[in-house]
Amino acid sequence: MSPLPSSDLAAWLHLTLIPGLGGQGQRHLLQTFGLPTAIFKARGSELRAAIGDELATLLANHDADAEIDTALAWAAEPGNHLITLADPAYPPELLTSADPPVLLYAKGNIGLLQQPMLAIVGSRNATRQGELDAEAFAANLSHAGLTIVSGMALGIDAAAHRGGLKGKGGTVAVIGTGIDRIYPARNADLARQIAEHGVILSEFPLGMGPLAHNFPRRNRIIAGLGRGCLVVEAAERSGSLITARLAAEAGREVFAIPGSIHSALARGCHRLIRQGAKLVESAEDILEELQWEDAVNPPFLRPIPPTGTETTPLSAEELKVINALGDAPCDLEALVARSGLTPDALLAMLLPMELDGRIASLPGGRYQKLG
Repeated sequence: MSPLPSSDLAAWLHLTLIPGLGGQGQRHLLQTFGLPTAIFKARGSELRAAIGDELATLLANHDADAEIDTALAWAAEPGNHLITLADPAYPPELLTSADPPVLLYAKGNIGLLQQPMLAIVGSRNATRQGELDAEAFAANLSHAGLTIVSGMALGIDAAAHRGGLKGKGGTVAVIGTGIDRIYPARNADLARQIAEHGVILSEFPLGMGPLAHNFPRRNRIIAGLGRGCLVVEAAERSGSLITARLAAEAGREVFAIPGSIHSALARGCHRLIRQGAKLVESAEDILEELQWEDAVNPPFLRPIPPTGTETTPLSAEELKVINALGDAPCDLEALVARSGLTPDALLAMLLPMELDGRIASLPGGRYQKLG
């Protein structure tokens, strides 16, 4: 399909830039009058009947020319796209959600938006093991052909995107700022990789900063894009649980990875499991639940080792530490009791083992075995 004439695209942009109108009001006007060009040609009495006096007056008088010109110039650059609700490029799963954005700003390979997706979300303050799990699940699911969607936050989101980029499915990052902003700044390199090999999406106007109330709205898009939602690590009051709830309300499958009963970051996942989320231990569990065509013989269901892990065998004392750690995080006092080693000997071993990617240090002076 040929690109929309700039005048038509300008009308779509103008509709989304009316302050206070919101997505529901925008869609109501589209249902009432048809395309945005017809909305802006409608009589004042018709607009007042549809959205009330205040919004009708604002719609008729609001000057968005500068913002529209900026957005059209941005969309003219290679790799940049404006996707309207009526565009064939609009993601089909999102189109069936309860609150689809009228306009999306996209940067990258928008062909991925037509592919089946799975959302992977979790804590920004993830453990190293949680990040490894998210990356491994995302890579395996991407190898099987699912596009990984997440929110480009630190922690689990970033790990999920890194994994998605390793497979044929690729990744989609839904952000809570204008698409010309990179937030958080620490993800700048990741954002560039996604723009080159995946796609970044936003419903917010260019220049929009990281306002707190935008991120829950961003979460509904993540939930709406995916056929399911996997939560890797989440505290009891995590924003990831909002995404999982929205996914469930949209009729999507919800998956959760269980964790230690002693970990605060496992409590959100355990709560989801009690509420009916599917407990998963491997990417194959998800593929089978989704009845994915490659589920019988998935090609890449193997763990991904931590970056920097050495291949040299463990020494006898290192093996003693690994065995003493077990499967749940523990503190130095417990390690001393379990291993029989002195605190000084343990501390001398723990840092090199952490640098080798064998263990991770956690808040509160605890340690966790990786892999």
